[in-house]
Amino acid sequence: MNDRNSSPPLGADGSILDRIVLRKMQEVAEAKQLVSIQDLEDEAYFKRTPLSFKEFLLAEDRTGIIAEFKRRSPSKGLINGVADVAEVTQAYNNAGASALSVLTDVDFFGGKRDDLLMARKENDIPILRKDFIIDEYQILEAKAWGADIILLIASILTPQQIIDFGKFAQNLGLNVLLEVHNLAELERSICPNLNAIGVNNRNLADFTVDIQTSFDLVNKIPNEFLKISESAISDPKIIKELKIAGFNGFLIGENFMKTDDPGKAIKEFVAEM
Repeated sequence: MNDRNSSPPLGADGSILDRIVLRKMQEVAEAKQLVSIQDLEDEAYFKRTPLSFKEFLLAEDRTGIIAEFKRRSPSKGLINGVADVAEVTQAYNNAGASALSVLTDVDFFGGKRDDLLMARKENDIPILRKDFIIDEYQILEAKAWGADIILLIASILTPQQIIDFGKFAQNLGLNVLLEVHNLAELERSICPNLNAIGVNNRNLADFTVDIQTSFDLVNKIPNEFLKISESAISDPKIIKELKIAGFNGFLIGENFMKTDDPGKAIKEFVAEM
């Protein structure tokens, strides 16, 4: 394990993101006491070969949508407290999603490890472990739980951490999605050890959204990386515009999860695309 630069930069404004990261540091420390690295490496899924994010994202019979299973969020509170992860993720898959995103953050998003394990058991498309990764231990967890993709959030990591975590994940066969919110984050975070770069249209400091962020940054992302637009996508017409602009993938969560039937919601959304 490499704990170099393991403390992420924190703002002094006490933002939601800062609180999440502080809690995550406690959570990881607790997890390390409960489950050893050897235990993670002994898990059956640790030995599986992760699926190719690129292959599924660009497949002609897929939509480019990364469909998210999310119960709650700090900005919206409870989004969907009754949805069944197996049922919803299978419906996403059947509707043509290129990948699944499964929240595993417990305190702020109502996620859990078992959601990822169940999604993996029921689906044969790539799965993103959606969480706030600040330690290599979490990357080992992702592999052990059956994830194919990990998320690195530029705003909570140093450039050196992004390099180290990206390399560590890719050495395990995992795909790496870097998330940025502005040009400064993008420019300081680009490194070879990434597969995709996502533009989050949500400001994680105040949780407001603006789709224009994606259009502003798409041409700043080198073409060697898959380009993903994340959040604030509620209209199929926007996907057409994002595709024309150069995006390959579209992470959508709340738009489907806030309905009574997320599986039906994605099916209708895809029909309009």
